[in-house]
Amino acid sequence: MNRAEAISVENDGGCIALHDVSKFYGDILGVNRISLEIEPGITGLVGPNGSGKSTLINLIAGLIPTTRGSIEVRGVSPSQPDSFFRQLGYCTQYDSFPVGVNGYEFIRNTLRIHGYDKSTTETLTELALQQVNLVKAAKKSVEAYSKGMRQRIKLAQAICHQPDVLILDEPLNGLDPMARAQVIALFRQFADAGKIVVISSQILHEVDLISDRVVLLNSGYLVAEGDLSHIQSETGEPMKIFIRSRDAKDIAARVFDLEHIVEAQLHYDGEGLFIRTSDADAFFLAFNRKVMSEGWTIESMGPADETVEAIYQHLIVEQQVAT
Repeated sequence: MNRAEAISVENDGGCIALHDVSKFYGDILGVNRISLEIEPGITGLVGPNGSGKSTLINLIAGLIPTTRGSIEVRGVSPSQPDSFFRQLGYCTQYDSFPVGVNGYEFIRNTLRIHGYDKSTTETLTELALQQVNLVKAAKKSVEAYSKGMRQRIKLAQAICHQPDVLILDEPLNGLDPMARAQVIALFRQFADAGKIVVISSQILHEVDLISDRVVLLNSGYLVAEGDLSHIQSETGEPMKIFIRSRDAKDIAARVFDLEHIVEAQLHYDGEGLFIRTSDADAFFLAFNRKVMSEGWTIESMGPADETVEAIYQHLIVEQQVAT
């Protein structure tokens, strides 16, 4: 079995579906009345300490039961554990390893628990170790691993049985820049193969870097979810867009012919333009038509300030004012 065969693009589709999910620990709120669908791709789960991220991760992973509501992962509920856990890989932010085990044994034993025969277990163990770049350290005791190596061996355990869904709690903690880039590329490979990758993180710029969409939590409640441009348009805050074009001056002179334009400002070099719009979706559609009719040459165009952190801070302040 080679790498391409192991990470197959063939899967049965489906999503993670949460229906009116709440979790209380006695009188303490974990999450409250969350309804959400998580599609294939990379979804970043964002929020400060106490926002409900860990509770939601543990609920989706089937580690704790809901107080109310239901969860299905690709049509399977946690009440069907054999089918549920076969399609799911989970990587905790906490270390917990059997005493004296080495990296190879840690992955091999996981696969044997999943019921794989000896030959398949050996093949999948080697593949998982290759994917996280731990082949040379495989026979070394996990107790001797650095923090970054322990993080990667946990990730190897999560992916070793080639699941369709990855649930990852702070998976980039302790990784050096090179390992971080390799692991992010691995997440993208899984997502491009039609798999679901859910990543919980407090590091907002990393979520910006790797996520196709975000889920924003605060105090146990769902604040917003979707791709960043959609969330930002729903906040009512003007979105800032940068356009690189040799026709920038002409665009600046005529862009106010379009609706939803709040501001237009030339870049200092005369070949770029900043635009603020109150409706990004409407602007992009109208601007594309304008480009075609005017014959403008566009080198690049994209959000200039569309970040998870900016959107999150706006939404949290808005929520606090409302309450």
